[in-house]
Amino acid sequence: MSKIDPELKKKLLRESQTPFKGLRKVLWIAFSGSAFLGLLIMLSKIASGNELQQSNLIIQISACIVFPSLLFLDRNKD
Repeated sequence: MSKIDPELKKKLLRESQTPFKGLRKVLWIAFSGSAFLGLLIMLSKIASGNELQQSNLIIQISACIVFPSLLFLDRNKD
């Protein structure tokens, strides 16, 4: 009945179930990189003797945990 290739049909069904997966993956990678770079800068400031607010450090560490976790959870389950 359908003239669509079965492989293409599977791919289109996957895309309709998880739209913008590629964009989300790029965003999670960018946010993870930004969080780790921010943490590196904060740690270098601490090592040089500057004082930082503890809440800022906790937020940065949380971002370093959350964004890679989202990237891991958003992977293909196949």
